[in-house]
Amino acid sequence: MKILIICSKAFYKDIPPIKERLEAKGHEIFLPNSYDNPAAEQESWSLGEKEHAEFKTRMFKRSKEVIERMDAVITLNFDKHGQKNYIGGATFLELYEAFMADKKIYLYNDIPEGILYDEISGFSPVILHGNLDLI
Repeated sequence: MKILIICSKAFYKDIPPIKERLEAKGHEIFLPNSYDNPAAEQESWSLGEKEHAEFKTRMFKRSKEVIERMDAVITLNFDKHGQKNYIGGATFLELYEAFMADKKIYLYNDIPEGILYDEISGFSPVILHGNLDLI
């Protein structure tokens, strides 16, 4: 399968071993938009609010285009700043894009409790509980 990894920038450090394991299982893995330059968003902010908004627009459009070419997405949702199984706004939007494109959706950990629980549940994700063998 072609699988896009989606997650908060805070979890980029967790990607390499997961990517390697999935590739060893024969999957083709694609990385998040700014994986090669995690500071890209902050750099866009330094140029001004307009430039940051344009950056976000480009990233949202790029995510949609990439997701359309995938078979699945895997969301890396670990604990962040005291929030269990964190899924941020941009990652939620990517989950929505995957759902709307009828892609298989995997969550590395349980759906986070909170305001988006019902919506994420409605995407019918496969919860891996950290077990990549379930893919």
